[in-house]
Amino acid sequence: MQRCGETRRSLAPPIRGCVSSRRGGLALPWSPRALVTDGGGSKRAAGSGTGGQTAAPMSRIRPLDMSRKQYQLLADALCKLTKRFNRHEVQCLMKVFSSLVDTFPEQRITVGLDRNKFRNVLHTSFGMTDDMIMDRVFRSFDKDNDGYVNMKEWIEGLSIFLRGTLDEKMKFCFDVFDLNGDGFISREEMFHMLKSSLVKQPTEEDPDEGVKDLVEIALKKLDHDRDNKVAYADFEKAVKDDNLLLEAFGPCLPDPRSALAFEEQAFKKSKDD
Repeated sequence: MQRCGETRRSLAPPIRGCVSSRRGGLALPWSPRALVTDGGGSKRAAGSGTGGQTAAPMSRIRPLDMSRKQYQLLADALCKLTKRFNRHEVQCLMKVFSSLVDTFPEQRITVGLDRNKFRNVLHTSFGMTDDMIMDRVFRSFDKDNDGYVNMKEWIEGLSIFLRGTLDEKMKFCFDVFDLNGDGFISREEMFHMLKSSLVKQPTEEDPDEGVKDLVEIALKKLDHDRDNKVAYADFEKAVKDDNLLLEAFGPCLPDPRSALAFEEQAFKKSKDD
């Protein structure tokens, strides 16, 4: 991996090197398929010998409760699922997640990062500051809408967040900007996002007027069919013509420097590795 000469930010808390270690604990009856089961009902474990015991959903599994074999099976399953990270990188991201969850003892039962803890990661590691955008990024990661980002959602989300294709990032950003999830970015949604992202100047008498002007400019650039709202087809065409419009309503992806700094910190090898 290419090294970044200057790391702007690092993870909080500090991440220990990605070192393989034996993990004792509960020997749950998992299979690779069950390891990536997310919500949607638990699956009965084959050959568990316990009769009625079922495999725990991903969102309820703690890395520290896994045996080494189970941990490796989970890493392999997530590696195949995301296709953006190799096995070593997936294991490191699992350890980052575990470190973040263990930092917040109240999160241990649910085994996930809630909105506030996830926003802290976005701010500390990627320099994000817009509350509305950070909330929307959280919702984009939290695919099952249970109020927590679990390990599977964490790695799947980061695969697009850090290494997604332009098409994947366009879909991600559009979903972030589509505040009510109706498949369009409306005038009202544009107004709220732009107003949230702008810093009010002391000399401004009516800052809303300036925001309304920006909405009109955005519509001219993005609304190709002139129906006063932006569908995904409009957004896709505009961004492919001008990539700078990808984050037209606020920064919802990491800049290249902070993304590289995150990867360097997360994937670095310790002296013992």
